Amino acid sequence: MIALMRGFVKCLAGLVLLISLAFPALAQLDARAKSYYEDWLRTANRAENVIDASRASNLALEQLRSELADFRQTFQVKRGENGERIQTLQGQLDALGAAPGEGEEEPEDIAQLRAALTQQLNQLKVPRIVAEEAYSRADGLINEVDKIVRERLTKRLFERGTSPLNPEHWPGALRDLVHASRAVGNETLSQLRNDTTSERISGDLVGLIAVLLIGLLLITRGRSWAHRAGDYLRRYGARGTGVWTFVVSLLQVLLPLIGVIFLAAAVDLSGILGVRGSIILDSVPAWAFIILSFHWLGEQLYANQIENDLLPVQEGNQAETRFLIDMMAVILVLQDAFATIERIQNIPESSAAVYAFPLITCAALILLRLHRIGAKQRQAQSDEDGEEGAIAAGANRIIAVVRRSIYLLGFAGPVLAAIGYLNAAESVIYPSMLTLAVLAGLFVLHRFLGDLYGFVSGKGMAARDSLFAALIGFALALLALPLLALIWGARVADLTELWSNFLEGFQVGDTRISPTAFITFVAIFAVGYGLTRLVQGSLRNALLPKTRIDVGGQNAIASGMGYVGIFLAALVAVSMAGLDLSSLAIVAGALSVGIGFGLQTIVSNFVSGIILLVERPVSKGDWIEVGGLMGYVRDISVRSTRIETFDRTDVIVPNSDLITGTVTNYTRGNTVGRVIVPVGVSYGTDPRKVEAILMEVAKAHPMVLMNPPPSVVFQGFGADSLNFEIRAILRDVNWVLSVKSDMNYDIARRFDEAGIEIPFAQRDIWIRNPEALAGAAAAAAAPEAAPDSGPGSVQDSAARPSPAAAAAPASKRPETPDLEDLSNRDDAADSGDEDGDGDR
Repeated sequence: MIALMRGFVKCLAGLVLLISLAFPALAQLDARAKSYYEDWLRTANRAENVIDASRASNLALEQLRSELADFRQTFQVKRGENGERIQTLQGQLDALGAAPGEGEEEPEDIAQLRAALTQQLNQLKVPRIVAEEAYSRADGLINEVDKIVRERLTKRLFERGTSPLNPEHWPGALRDLVHASRAVGNETLSQLRNDTTSERISGDLVGLIAVLLIGLLLITRGRSWAHRAGDYLRRYGARGTGVWTFVVSLLQVLLPLIGVIFLAAAVDLSGILGVRGSIILDSVPAWAFIILSFHWLGEQLYANQIENDLLPVQEGNQAETRFLIDMMAVILVLQDAFATIERIQNIPESSAAVYAFPLITCAALILLRLHRIGAKQRQAQSDEDGEEGAIAAGANRIIAVVRRSIYLLGFAGPVLAAIGYLNAAESVIYPSMLTLAVLAGLFVLHRFLGDLYGFVSGKGMAARDSLFAALIGFALALLALPLLALIWGARVADLTELWSNFLEGFQVGDTRISPTAFITFVAIFAVGYGLTRLVQGSLRNALLPKTRIDVGGQNAIASGMGYVGIFLAALVAVSMAGLDLSSLAIVAGALSVGIGFGLQTIVSNFVSGIILLVERPVSKGDWIEVGGLMGYVRDISVRSTRIETFDRTDVIVPNSDLITGTVTNYTRGNTVGRVIVPVGVSYGTDPRKVEAILMEVAKAHPMVLMNPPPSVVFQGFGADSLNFEIRAILRDVNWVLSVKSDMNYDIARRFDEAGIEIPFAQRDIWIRNPEALAGAAAAAAAPEAAPDSGPGSVQDSAARPSPAAAAAPASKRPETPDLEDLSNRDDAADSGDEDGDGDR
């Protein structure tokens, strides 16, 4: 009673909303739109009743959900219609200004226009409001249906039944299996004895024989035909890349599978099977596909030696592992066969548990054996392999987690089945096997796509380790996620719901950001970016070189055009994608303060880069010196400037250093600059003669300008030489080192011809008080002449002169003054006492 009342209230609320909001809009709709909306109301009311009753089967609920999803998709499209028209009308109303208040009058024509615009705006808004309400209602009903189905599946998963280890159920299970087999056989015999079946076979005998022969030929000769097709395809190239081998392997699966389909079709056309036999026959192609695909997977893994952490490919265990893979397929087929028999024969739960337990146990043993073989292979690889890359290491860690989880679930399967949780055991053991197969299939497909790329690009086997191969692997992993989700019990409806939510996007303020809008933005921005680069290239290579603008100005114009083009491309892309970012202005304003503090250096460099491009105090190709670094400017960006030093190293200088620091630009505006060549001559040389020679050398060099003429400056009298300088203006200051070198060579040659000496530094040493040095030498020689003081006496070896020193003449011996005497003399000199007698 309460459920009926609640349904009545919901229905009444829907009708009231329909009358109050939708009636003006429905008056403008055609009969088809009215009929569609009425269908929606009936479906929604029926869905609410079904949900309240909660007695419908899962199949009925899935069908109802599909209908609701179709309605929701339609309403989702409708609620976004007339958006531009509504925006236009709202803009017109805003242009009229605010409506007058009470007691205020408005001109009649403006009032009529305001009323007409308001009426049009309401007529356009009401359908969107109705669609929004219907969309919300449909979405809510879908969520309720999904909740009911999930609760039922969860309850079934953790439902405990009878244990298959109980011997009491074994005889009954055997009787049920025999009874099911007899039922199928009796139906087949009954159909064979039926006159209608005989007439049908007689009438279509030729066609049946043809279909049967085609199926048998494809099954028996399909593999050999696939090899012949591969030999033919190899004539077109790609020999040795593995591409055609993979195609041949696919044909070896496809042709026998088509043969099985032909055989099943022949049996079905003959009509010899009853209802149960036909249901089983419908599953035969799927069973054949499982067996053929698993066998193909084993061949591909070991033929190509695709090393992986899931299915081992060691040389000594190939035969065993391939056999285990084939047995996995057999177990999956038997499990589906028993499930089909249980469905068509209504076998008791206890008998189904007895049938399922041996298969679950065999599957677990296969998984554990594969795990042990793989452990040996991984140990061998760890002993041989060295360090691996970061990406490979991360992928291997993920695969290791998946492997351990799969084998752990495989071990848990028989335990759950033994204690009665048959549904839970089947939900972990069989998906584990299928997950192994899917991931191994991804390895094989990834290898094939890498070989195909190597064939197309001409890289051959090297393409397997390319960036393209890594991207393909990432894409295959993403594509495999929905399939793995379905294997582990996800409903198709769950995946479609996720996809619908993904396409719908998310709301940010008044803007909805969806994948469609994002793709539109990226596409338009890419086009704008490409056009910007095209215009930049045309300006830099075709138009600007024909003008009189210098190289730095050309670079500034091209760079500025690039930034303006990218900014305009972003604005156009945002506008075309329908993104309204005005709501983000407050958030952006709040974040700008924090960003300003955190990125003030980057912002400073960015502003400095703009100043450099506009004012151009430094241009591309200039020879500058900044912060002790000297070199040529090679590139100016908005953040930094790249300088190439004379030793051919690149130095990245922040733009703020070029604006706030001291910069010497040797080639600003022009390349004219001065060279200074210092020259020194010995004392006694005629200065005028030196000046004349240096002036001739300066004027003779072709890089020296005659206006203004070069000059020779007599700088003064140095400690060792008379110092002169050649000062000349060069045509190109970039050649200053070469010019200085040429002048030095010429000066050396001319001075040698004129007999002018270029002095080198000389120093005369004058020893004060030589008598003190003589006294010190005599004191050092006295211990040498003294007798030995006897045993145990110690003489200072440093005071004894060497034989060479003793034999040397007195004038050549090194004389060491007494340190104390020198110290006293230094003190006297400091105090102004010249002779050291204490008097000043």
